[in-house]
Amino acid sequence: MIELYHVSKTYPPNYRALTDINLEIAKGEIVFVCGASGAGKSTLLKLLFRQEDPTEGQILIDGRNVTRLGSRGVAQLRRKIGLVFQEFRLLPGLTVLDNVALAAQVVGKSKRESRTKAYQLLRELGLKERYEAKPFTLSGGEQQRVAIARALINEPMLVLADEPTGNIDDEMADEIMRLFLKIRDRGAAIVVATHDRAMVKRYGTRALYLQRGVLTDDQSVTTKREYSW
Repeated sequence: MIELYHVSKTYPPNYRALTDINLEIAKGEIVFVCGASGAGKSTLLKLLFRQEDPTEGQILIDGRNVTRLGSRGVAQLRRKIGLVFQEFRLLPGLTVLDNVALAAQVVGKSKRESRTKAYQLLRELGLKERYEAKPFTLSGGEQQRVAIARALINEPMLVLADEPTGNIDDEMADEIMRLFLKIRDRGAAIVVATHDRAMVKRYGTRALYLQRGVLTDDQSVTTKREYSW
């Protein structure tokens, strides 16, 4: 599903965010990317989404070299990716329900089918009483859950999530992870950047550890080892 070969990212004037990353992630795998702030977690996700381009190296997703895609190819790739970044990017003029449903309509689903699926996801995420609300009336945690529903509505082949449980309580974090696992069980790859050690222990089978842009470890989370992140 995902293959990285000698991938590095340098931001001007000379900030090395990632250095020589080599990595493979299979379909149906959930992988946590762990590390302190500034370790390179968000940069890695942005490279996979083609929001950023690598300075060096190659990135393949589903057999396609994403570093060589034109604008049309990037658009097609992104339709297969569910994205949960820390910037929610909800459309302020639309209701919660329509923000989520629009993502399905863009890829050709009917309005009725899109709204039905959107309502189902919002209900599972504890937002059934808020589906007519506008984003500016929501708390940060509620906006985060709307963004997660939007990311999952098309049952993507790949989900990229940057701190998806950062603004919510443990009960709702568990519900979000259960939704991620449902998508994983259908064959999607899930990549989650997080500081939440407890979540990694409960749900992870594999964890990547970044330190100052270097991949220092890639292992089963059942391995007993302490990290400073």
